[in-house]
Amino acid sequence: MSEDYTELQFLRLMIVFSVWIWKKISVNGTISSQTVTDLPTEALQTFLSSHRAELKKKCECIFEGKNKKKIPLKEVYTQLYITEGEFKEVNKEHEILKIDKAFSVQKSQEKTIHCNEIFNLQGENEENKVVLTKGIAGIGKTVSVQKFILDWAEGEANQSIDCVFLLPFREINLIKDEEYSLHELLQEFHPELERLSDTNLYKNLKLAFIFDGLDENRLPLDFRDCMVRSEQKKASVNALIKNLIEGNLLPSALVWITSRPAAANQIPSQHVSLFTEVRGFTDKQKEEYFKKRITDVNLASKIISQIKKSRSLYIMCHIPIFCWITATVLQEMLVQNGGEEIPTTLTEMYIHFLLVQMNIKNQKYDDKEERDLKKLLEMNREMILKLAKLAFKQLEKGKIMFYEDDLIECGIEVSVDSEYTGMCAEIFKKESVLHEKKVYCFIHLSIQEFLAALHVFDSYLNKNMNELQLFFKDFPPMDTQLDVLLKNAVDKAKETLAYMILMTGDILEELDPKKFNPSNSAYRRLIPAVSCFRKALLAGCELTEKCWETVASALGAENSVLTELDLSDNYRVEKGAKLLSDGLRSLHCKLEILRLNWCNLTEKSCSFLSSLLNTLRELDLSNNDLQDSGVKLISEALTNEHCKLQILRLSGCLVTEEGFSLLASALSSNSSSVLTDLDLSYNNPGDRGEKLLSELLNNPDCKLETFK
Repeated sequence: MSEDYTELQFLRLMIVFSVWIWKKISVNGTISSQTVTDLPTEALQTFLSSHRAELKKKCECIFEGKNKKKIPLKEVYTQLYITEGEFKEVNKEHEILKIDKAFSVQKSQEKTIHCNEIFNLQGENEENKVVLTKGIAGIGKTVSVQKFILDWAEGEANQSIDCVFLLPFREINLIKDEEYSLHELLQEFHPELERLSDTNLYKNLKLAFIFDGLDENRLPLDFRDCMVRSEQKKASVNALIKNLIEGNLLPSALVWITSRPAAANQIPSQHVSLFTEVRGFTDKQKEEYFKKRITDVNLASKIISQIKKSRSLYIMCHIPIFCWITATVLQEMLVQNGGEEIPTTLTEMYIHFLLVQMNIKNQKYDDKEERDLKKLLEMNREMILKLAKLAFKQLEKGKIMFYEDDLIECGIEVSVDSEYTGMCAEIFKKESVLHEKKVYCFIHLSIQEFLAALHVFDSYLNKNMNELQLFFKDFPPMDTQLDVLLKNAVDKAKETLAYMILMTGDILEELDPKKFNPSNSAYRRLIPAVSCFRKALLAGCELTEKCWETVASALGAENSVLTELDLSDNYRVEKGAKLLSDGLRSLHCKLEILRLNWCNLTEKSCSFLSSLLNTLRELDLSNNDLQDSGVKLISEALTNEHCKLQILRLSGCLVTEEGFSLLASALSSNSSSVLTDLDLSYNNPGDRGEKLLSELLNNPDCKLETFK
C-alpha cells in the first residue's frame, strides 16, 4: 500500500471521529460523559483502515485472458444501464434473452441510476435503507457491486458509509445450518474482527451490508423467523439476514441485495426501499466496452463491425459476459485467419468459443497448439461430453452453482493434475470461498445451456433414451425421430421458441401465436419475437401492459419490419394506445395496417392515434366506444393533405349524426384524400348524416369505392 493511500485513510478516519465528537457536544458546549467511552478504540481504527485496504485489494482487479491475468477493473469497466422502478411481477422469462425492450432506446418513463447512487437520499429525511437489484445472469450485477465497493474503498463515493461488508450467498450457503451472533457471522468472513471485542462498530458507525446473488441462496429466508435485536444474540443465519433486512437488527444499517429476476420475490416488497434493474449495455455502451477491452483500435473497430453484421449477435451483446465471449472468439479469429468464416449465429459462436478454449488448454497445459479443428474436437471429446452431461443434469435441477460431488457424479474429478483442469479453467469457474471450500459454475448460463443441448443431441444419437425422458410423457421409443424430440422440447418451453426465432436473425412473414398453443400465457411468451415478423396477429391474446410496450418497441426499433399488426380483442389498451403511438411516430416505423377492433378504446385513445393517420394505410377501430368526440379527432386528422389512409373501419362505434357530419365535412374539404373504403355500419347517422354522406358520394372528387 502506498504512503499516500495510508495517509488518506488516516485523514478520513480523523474526519469521521471529529464528526462523532461534534454530534456528542451538548447544548452548553461541553462533551457529554458518554462521548469518551463511545470513541473508537485503537483496535477499531486499525480494523477500519485494514478493512478498506482488504476490500480495495479484492475488488480492484478482474481476471481475464489466457493466463487469467489481473486487469484493473477501472481500465475495462463500462458504465451499465441501470433503471429504477418497482417489481410488479416476478420475471419468469428466459434469463438469457430478456430482449423484450430495445436496449438502444431508453424509455422516457424510466429513470436511470448509477450503481454508486443506490443509497442516495430520496427526500430530506429519507434514505434507501434496503435496495433490491435484479438482472439476468451475466448482466453485470456482481461487477456493479465490485465497482461500488472499489469506489468506496478508494474514497471516491459513499463516504458517509463507515464500513461495507460483502456477504455473497454462495458463501453463506456453506454455513447456513449454523447459529451465530451477527458479530460471529461477520468473523467468518473477516477473521480479524475476532480481536475487536467492543461494540462501537455496531453502535456508532454507518454500516452497509451487500448480499450478492440471492438466486444462489439455499436458505429458506422465512420472514416469520424469530426477532433479533442484538448483534451479540445467537440465531440462525436465516434469522440474522431477515432481521437486518427488516431493520430490527441495526436499524440504521444499509442493505443491498442482488438477484436474478426469478428469485427476487424471496424478499417481501414491503421491506424494500428501492427496486433497481441492471439492464446491461445500450448500443453505445457495447461499443465502449469493446474499445476498452481491446487495446488495438483497428482490431476493436473490426470486431464491432463484424458484430453489427449479425442481428442476433448484436442483440445478445447487451449482456456484458456475452461481449466478453464475443471478444474472445473474434479477437482470436481475426488475428489468426483474417476474419474468414466469422461466426454469425449463436451456435457458431459457442462452438468457436469452445474451440478457442480447447486450444488455450492445449497451449497452457500440453504445451502445443492444434490447428486441425476436427482433431482438436476429437482430442477433447470425452471431456466435453462429461461437461455437457453435468450442464444438463444441473440445469434439470435448476442449479447453476455446483460442488465437487456434483462433478464426481458426472465422472469429472477436478484435481491439480486432472486432464479436465485446463478446460474447466476456461469455460468453468472454480472459486475458493469461505474456509477455502470450492464451488463451481459455468462462466455463463448460456454456455451451460449450450452444453446441455449438446448432451441431449449426443444422447439421441447414441439412443440413450433414459436421458430424453424429460421431453416425453411415456418412455421414448428407440426409433423416435429427431423432429419429434425437437417438437417436444419446444412444447416443454414456448419461451424457448421465442428465443430461437429471435436468434435466427431471419425475417419471417407471419406470427400467429394461436397456431402454437391455446394458452394465453403461451401467447404472451411469444410476444418478444414480434420484431422478427412482417405481420403479427395478436388478436385475443390478453396482452398485458408489458406486451404493449414490447410491441411498441418493435415498431420503433431501427430494424423494424412490421407492416401489419392485429391487436383486436385486447382490453388493457388505454396505456397501450399511448405506447403504440410512441412506436408509430418513430421514423423507423414501417407499419401500414393496424387493427384495434373490440379493444375498449375511448376518445382518450383516439387522441393518441388520430395523429398517426398520415403513416397508416388501413385502420380498423370498429366496436369501440369512440362516440362523436372520438370521431371528431379522427376527422381532423383526415383533413391533413399528407394523410395516407385508404381504409377506415368505424363499425359499431356509437357514432351519431354529429360524427357523420364531421366525417363528411373532412372528406369534402380534403381534395388530396386517398380514402377508398369506409365502414360506418351499426351506427346512427340520422337523416342529416345520411344526406351529407350521399352528397359526398355523388361528388366527382370523392374517391370512396366501398361504403357501408
